[in-house]
Amino acid sequence: MKPITTVPVKLDGGRGYDIRIGAGLVDSLPAAVREIAPGARALLVTDKNVADMHLAGVEMKFRRAGVDLRTAVIPPGERSKTLTQYVNLLKRLTEIDDARGVIAVAFGGGVAGDLAGFAAATYKRGIPFIQVPTTLLACVDSSVGGKTGIDLPAGKNLAGAFHQPRLVVMDLELLRTLPPRELRAGYAEVVKTALIFDKKFFEFLEAELGALLEAAPAAMARAVARCCELKARIVERDEFDKKGIRMVLNFGHTFGHAAEAALGYGRLRHGEAVAAGMLCAADLSARRGLISEAVVERIHEHIAAAGMPVQFKGCSADAIYSRMKLDKKFSSGKMRVVLLERIGKAVVADDATPAEIKAAIKGRVAV
Repeated sequence: MKPITTVPVKLDGGRGYDIRIGAGLVDSLPAAVREIAPGARALLVTDKNVADMHLAGVEMKFRRAGVDLRTAVIPPGERSKTLTQYVNLLKRLTEIDDARGVIAVAFGGGVAGDLAGFAAATYKRGIPFIQVPTTLLACVDSSVGGKTGIDLPAGKNLAGAFHQPRLVVMDLELLRTLPPRELRAGYAEVVKTALIFDKKFFEFLEAELGALLEAAPAAMARAVARCCELKARIVERDEFDKKGIRMVLNFGHTFGHAAEAALGYGRLRHGEAVAAGMLCAADLSARRGLISEAVVERIHEHIAAAGMPVQFKGCSADAIYSRMKLDKKFSSGKMRVVLLERIGKAVVADDATPAEIKAAIKGRVAV
């Protein structure tokens, strides 16, 4: 039997759940649905790219298990996190719902998880759902923590709810089907987790980079499990993101999000923007005397070796900074940013000045 790692997320009020990590776990999905919602119909939400590759096999597993599965296939990408797609999912739930009840299964990347989770949070004031992330980014980030939502014309994730899954199933064999660029983009979040929480984990990433970029099962299982353990502990302490504890998870994101907007969404993968953004944050940390230039170079070398961007190309430092000023963390001419005190320890700086931020960005821009 293939090894399975279980990471519990311990929450009050019966909202806790397990994260199961291993190879071939999609085979266990029908039984999980039956256990969580006996007799209920399941609505599996996925995007067309994932459906083309995996849906037929998943449907066969449910048929053989005698579990009633229906599907909703959405267009791939952020464009599906809309009111229209959300309403379509609610309509689909009403179509298949009956006295036996219904359970949602998010089978895909972060978009499928956010959209299906939000529909599950709001249909009949909440129905159970299962997360089955198919990308590395979704495994180590969006599938854990209960944040669900959609985009509005005014901005990303402006409509949403906290709704914890009943179970997260991470089948590592699915990651082996990802295009290399998609895997690397997800790997940026793995690196981020190590840098802000765990020096020994970062050393493991340095030693096992080749295996991780090939999605080798043993190395990937260890990396994903450690990310989930660390994320789970944060969620347990600050489930509803009210205490500011989750702030450190934004390491590299303030710079990265601004660059994504300045370049135009779609030019960079989210993880690619975060990779270069982490180097901006590392540079700023060094400028403030928190870490040495040698530490910055060590981080740079690992990100470069993983094939991720170490610079932003095609936009100016001023354009990135202008976008940063729109961030909610910018106030009274200063920006709250997450910096490194050392590898494995992040701190939040409340007093980063425009000159400091611009200098950090300029060092990572190649026009």
